[in-house]
Amino acid sequence: MTVKIYTTPTCPWCKKVKEFFKENNIEYEEIDVASNQEAQKEMIDKSGQMSVPVIDIDGEIIVGYDVEKLKKALNIGA
Repeated sequence: MTVKIYTTPTCPWCKKVKEFFKENNIEYEEIDVASNQEAQKEMIDKSGQMSVPVIDIDGEIIVGYDVEKLKKALNIGA
C-alpha cells in the first residue's frame, strides 16, 4: 500500500492526519507543497483542490481530515 500526504508546515489538519497514521502504524510519504511547486501541481491535478491535506492511498484521493474515509481506504476497524 502506498500512502502519500500533501501538506504545508502550518496546516493543523495535516498534523492530525499524521498523528492518525502514527497511531495506526501507517507508513506514509509526506510531500510539502509549500516549498515544492511541482508537487503542488501534482496534488491539484489529482484532487482538484488547492487546500491541504490531500491524502493519496493507492490512488484513492481523500481531501481533509476525514477519519471514516481514511479508515475505509486503509481497511482499519470494522
